[in-house]
Amino acid sequence: MTVVGWIVAIALALAGSMKLARSKEQLRPQMAWVEHFSPAQIKAIAGLEVVLALALIVGLVTGNTTLAGLAALALCLVMIGAVITHVRVKDPIGQAIPAAVLAVLAGLVAWSRLS
Repeated sequence: MTVVGWIVAIALALAGSMKLARSKEQLRPQMAWVEHFSPAQIKAIAGLEVVLALALIVGLVTGNTTLAGLAALALCLVMIGAVITHVRVKDPIGQAIPAAVLAVLAGLVAWSRLS
């Protein structure tokens, strides 16, 4: 399950970093959902993804199962929110699938670390 944790952490850290580094206008062609959020909200979501991914990484590196589990659980909730957002703004279903997969993977990591 550690490999899954690393995949989740790295994928979300990269995605969050990309959203932090780019403007709303630069994100719009790949991420239609940004049209429904302010630049500050987009940066807050991105920052949350990065911080939680880093917390997951720290938990995995240090063997702190509680930190890793709570970070994974929080990431799972963020990704569920992403899926809901994609559905609400009527994005093509293909845009919700990566978030759904990451939600499931993060949920599995949380379950394995907290149980």
